[in-house]
Amino acid sequence: MVLQWSASGRLPLVFAFGLCAGAAWYVSQWTEPLLHYLLGAFGVLLVAYLWISRRTIIPPFVIAICIFLIGASGGALAGKLATLRVSHPVITQAMGPVMIEGWVEDVQPAKRGVRLRLNVHAIDGVETRALPRHLRVTHTTRLQVEAGRFVRCWAVLRPPPGPIIRGDYPFDRQAYYEGLGAVGYVQGRCRGGVLGQPRNVIDKASLWVAKQRRQLAHYVDDVAGERAGGFAAALASGDRSFMEARDQDALRGAGLAHLLAISGLHMGIVGGLIYVMVWRGLALIEPLALRISVRKPAAAAALLASLTYLIISGASVSTQRAFIMAAVFFGAILFDRAALSMRSLSIAMILVVLIAPWSVLTPGFQMSFAATGALIGTYEAWQRQRRAAGQAASRGAMFWIKSLAVTSLVSSLATMPFALYHFDRIAGLGLIANLLAMPIISLVSAPLAGLAMVLAPFGLSALPLRVFGYSLEGVLWVAHTFTNLAPEGTGAGKPMPPLALLALTSALVFVCVLRGWQKRAVAGVALTAIGAVLWFASPGAGLHWAPSGDVYVVQSNGAVERIGFVKGDGLAPLRYVDAPKSEVCEAAVCLKQVGSQTIAMVSAPEALDCRAVKDVSVILAARPFSEPSLCGVPIIQWSNAETSNGLSWQLRANTLQQTKKPPCGERPWSPCKR
Repeated sequence: MVLQWSASGRLPLVFAFGLCAGAAWYVSQWTEPLLHYLLGAFGVLLVAYLWISRRTIIPPFVIAICIFLIGASGGALAGKLATLRVSHPVITQAMGPVMIEGWVEDVQPAKRGVRLRLNVHAIDGVETRALPRHLRVTHTTRLQVEAGRFVRCWAVLRPPPGPIIRGDYPFDRQAYYEGLGAVGYVQGRCRGGVLGQPRNVIDKASLWVAKQRRQLAHYVDDVAGERAGGFAAALASGDRSFMEARDQDALRGAGLAHLLAISGLHMGIVGGLIYVMVWRGLALIEPLALRISVRKPAAAAALLASLTYLIISGASVSTQRAFIMAAVFFGAILFDRAALSMRSLSIAMILVVLIAPWSVLTPGFQMSFAATGALIGTYEAWQRQRRAAGQAASRGAMFWIKSLAVTSLVSSLATMPFALYHFDRIAGLGLIANLLAMPIISLVSAPLAGLAMVLAPFGLSALPLRVFGYSLEGVLWVAHTFTNLAPEGTGAGKPMPPLALLALTSALVFVCVLRGWQKRAVAGVALTAIGAVLWFASPGAGLHWAPSGDVYVVQSNGAVERIGFVKGDGLAPLRYVDAPKSEVCEAAVCLKQVGSQTIAMVSAPEALDCRAVKDVSVILAARPFSEPSLCGVPIIQWSNAETSNGLSWQLRANTLQQTKKPPCGERPWSPCKR
């Protein structure tokens, strides 16, 4: 039984899931785990497994548990080693405006202007040992410098912001692993400097690649047409700064946002297209086709094309993950292995976790591997059913349409829990939008992009790129049409708690690991039911006083009210950053219902008396109060919310309970402010 599990790729998959669990545990801890504890746990579990494996009769589930625990300890250890590997200074206080100098590494889109990622050379007043390696600033005026240039800017800098409310996006953690030690905005305009290239060979090569990417994006944007040129540039180079914001919003609203992230879809199209072209081309050369397996040189060419695409697209974490999966796929062909199998998925997952263990908590990692695993499992079951029925391999238009429908349905269902957890919504008509858009991408856009790539060295890429732009205009039409039909998407009403996501993820894991439809169905249905119960039993109503000064009231049905109260210098919660202000509290006392409880927002202390707070649970005070409470009702002052980077309460058992926040200084990406 153990050999059967190992041969079928299930044990490597169990080890990969263990790695993911261990890395997720490490990254999500409030305090930094010690290296020697992690090394000790990994060593003890490994020795225990070697001792157990010498026994003659061992139940398969015991072996699976041991493999999972070894993977979990290894994932936590990989996370610790990655943290030590990327260690860099992070500023601990806001500063500016100060003069910053550095080389432009990347140009990214922003709501206003663009964001510049700089390889830092100097910051006025900051010692070399405390200098961040990289920073990101928003540039709102007309950009007159390009990637690869040395620039000098007046900017206001601050530490990368952490989550303001529980469950909010931890930008500070992501920024730390991406090498960002500060963020901010430019005052005025960045201007080119006279300093040459950096001395470090790696930095020099990185800037050269960034310059080529930017030039490619400019060229594609100009040639592909005004309407879809920015979309084409984003697909070709990963540079989204030329795209209109309304087009990006439409793609998200229609469930087509996966087209914007250079990930498995794009890498699969590029590698698959080159593979098919080389394979079919070599097959036409009869003397060669009779002597060698033409699939192998085709796989090597596809692997080289995928590597090239990885470099020119910016080599983000999602693109690295996609390249690893493509490398495993084409490597399996080179070594005469099954390309689409759970073993290939396991190898790709293991490599990604070892390289970037922090990515296991990102939506890109979770959604891409969930979709891939579900599709491989469906493909394997489909193949087994076809062989059992003695059916020949299907071909033709109807088979292709059926495959597209099944692929869209399975991937949508597999990624739905992660979309609801991270974004609180799914695209209500995303399945239909994908069924209409993906044939355009697969049958028209991808071949034209491949043709343009082949003709580019001869200076003949303009025509296919222009038609490529026309095809993407069709995709944008689909996106806008279905976004307008379902402008708000579909949500669950309240955020999904982590335990519910864990149960739903476990359901997907067991469906992939277990053999037999009955076991899969029982485990999947049971864990899904547990996740649903945990989700809908979780508290929905809450109250958030953000560092921006706004008060966010969340009702049990998920409705969010943003109330203007104090003018603060901080940020709004990223989860609710787009929520419009429903009202502004300008009276001396404003009352608001949070579920069954009432809160008071007070601007004038002299307006308060016991009668005014008779049925109030919490008082939010914009101005200082001399007492911590009034008639038994706690008073929360603005200074407390400001210094704590926001305060939050949740409604539990008809009581507003303040939620705890991770302490500062316990993880390298969250230093305490000075």
